[in-house]
Amino acid sequence: MTDAFRAEARDWLAAHVPAAPLPSLDTAEGFEAHRAWERSLAAARLAVVTWPAAYGGRDATLAEWLVFEEEYHAAGAPARVGQNGLSLLAPTLFAFGTGEQRDRLLPRMAAADDIWAQAWSEPEAGSDLAALRSRAIRGDGGWLVSGAKTWCSRAAFADRAFGLFRTDPGAERHRGLSYLLFGLRAPGVSVRPIRQLGGRTGFAEIFLDEVFVPDSDVVGEPGDGWRIAMSTASHERGLSLRSPGRFLAAASRLVSLWRRSGGDPALADRVADAWIGARAYQLHTQAAAARLAAAGPFGPDLGAAAGGGRGGAGRGRADSPAGRIGREAVLRRGRLPGGPGRAAGARRDRLHRRARAEPVPAAGPRAGAGVGDFSRAPGPGAAGARPREPRGRGVAWTLFVPTDPPQGGRRSDEGPPPQAAK
Repeated sequence: MTDAFRAEARDWLAAHVPAAPLPSLDTAEGFEAHRAWERSLAAARLAVVTWPAAYGGRDATLAEWLVFEEEYHAAGAPARVGQNGLSLLAPTLFAFGTGEQRDRLLPRMAAADDIWAQAWSEPEAGSDLAALRSRAIRGDGGWLVSGAKTWCSRAAFADRAFGLFRTDPGAERHRGLSYLLFGLRAPGVSVRPIRQLGGRTGFAEIFLDEVFVPDSDVVGEPGDGWRIAMSTASHERGLSLRSPGRFLAAASRLVSLWRRSGGDPALADRVADAWIGARAYQLHTQAAAARLAAAGPFGPDLGAAAGGGRGGAGRGRADSPAGRIGREAVLRRGRLPGGPGRAAGARRDRLHRRARAEPVPAAGPRAGAGVGDFSRAPGPGAAGARPREPRGRGVAWTLFVPTDPPQGGRRSDEGPPPQAAK
């Protein structure tokens, strides 16, 4: 089944990935071009392959989702403009939303009829989210919301937003918060794009003046917003935004660039290390998928189990061999520093041995109730947590992973890395 699905996805992407790169999704033109791309994915039921068919998906397994991600990034397909909704809000709705909310919101999300923005930070509550002051006052059949949000990703052109608001000002900092959904074109909402140095507007400020939010757009119970928001954050740190396919494609592009530029032997170790790191992460994730399959259907709240959620569950896995593979397989932003040398060769050999030791599954688990969240299979980093960046001696490789992958239907799986220098 996985091989047939891979062939279907590869053929569809080869026929439909735009020949020329789409304009930046941080422009009005580019945002709508990416929305049109999402709609073409949805028409082929490839936008959310793991979701239930009733919501626009295919009930695909985790193994099939990994396959799709590999093919998607290898084909150089456009960035996913709807990822705030698809990868963050949707798993939250699977875990905490009502059946009515899922039926109403998820099909429109999958079809890109509604693209979502995040509305977390405030002018005086950035990293300290619990200090937020935006409030929601109880009204007839809902809430009247007032306040300001800033650095809201995708808000300049998105349709709707999700965020935290204080509904009980007398409660302790992390209590009395509620998780609300609202339209960005509703009465009382003003959106002010934040123009960055390059002139694009990937973020915006949102101002709310007694905006009515009906009870049907409260996720979970009023006052339980902090716990629900931490679940959303666990999905952000999980696998859904860090699939191995993304890193494999970037490493393969580096190999291709190295070959086209003459194959400098002085860079061979570092290029090989990058490719092996990405491959190790792929094998580790496949092994995690196999363990999930053996454990049975997976649920909606796996972020906490990955160490990205409540109480730091999952600590201790950081020092397991699989966790170390994940850490060392991170392709962090930057440039290729330093020289080859013994440390680079030792790390490459160690990673290769560990990667070969990981079993590769034939299939993954069936998607269950929490079909939007795969954060339990750790992303690049131990147990889904943010990995430490390598420092000091022995830093052998880094690789810049662009937000917008190159497009044009050209695949980036051009084969194994160069033979490392001896």
